[in-house]
Amino acid sequence: EMKSFPEKIKEARSALSMSQETLAEKVGASRRSIIAYEKGDKHPRDRMLYQLAKALHVSIRYLKDDTCENPREDIEKDIYIMETQNEYGARDARNVAALLAENQALFAGGELSQTEKDLFFEALMTAYVTSKQQAKEKYGKKKS
Repeated sequence: EMKSFPEKIKEARSALSMSQETLAEKVGASRRSIIAYEKGDKHPRDRMLYQLAKALHVSIRYLKDDTCENPREDIEKDIYIMETQNEYGARDARNVAALLAENQALFAGGELSQTEKDLFFEALMTAYVTSKQQAKEKYGKKKS
């Protein structure tokens, strides 16, 4: 059965026997915010969502997608999404998430090991970051 974001947060926190205070501390939020997330009064922004996923040992996809029932689904992608978020901001993090999702289709039905998947994601990220840096160098230089 489908679970909502508030249910998932509450459940994941309980599974770790973590208090609302502890979770708040780990993610740099107030306890009031955590309560609001668990009640469904408030939805976190992407950056906070990533922090919550990390602190609760669940995947970003699990928290974002109500139809996702496996708390660890796509968790191998999270490091890349978070790194991109830190480096380039939310828009790029969403682009990377989309890029990874599209490329996920390549694995459908195939039997790739986790190591092979990781190498693939790494190559994809490197290509993405390299193209970002090249664009920055090309268009970012001030005209003298």
